[in-house]
Amino acid sequence: MAEEWKHPGGKLAELGAECLSEEEILAILISSGVRGRSAQTIARDIVQKFGSFRQMVGLPLERFLEVKGLGDVKILRIAAAFEIARRVLKDWKG
Repeated sequence: MAEEWKHPGGKLAELGAECLSEEEILAILISSGVRGRSAQTIARDIVQKFGSFRQMVGLPLERFLEVKGLGDVKILRIAAAFEIARRVLKDWKG
């Protein structure tokens, strides 16, 4: 029987990052929700609206404001994560 996780951070700690869905990774980056909308709900909305990380990576940051519950700080966290990935990939490619 699969364990129910209250927050994807617990799943990350127990099973490792590779076991997380894109939605769960986004929920960790978003950290906290807003009144009536959990971080997981906001993350689910992002994935439903924009698709995979690959599809999100080139979007203007303003597009993320279309998702209810995302403000500047949460969007900047997501942008920073994409930039980390871009730099790692650039260094890896040489």
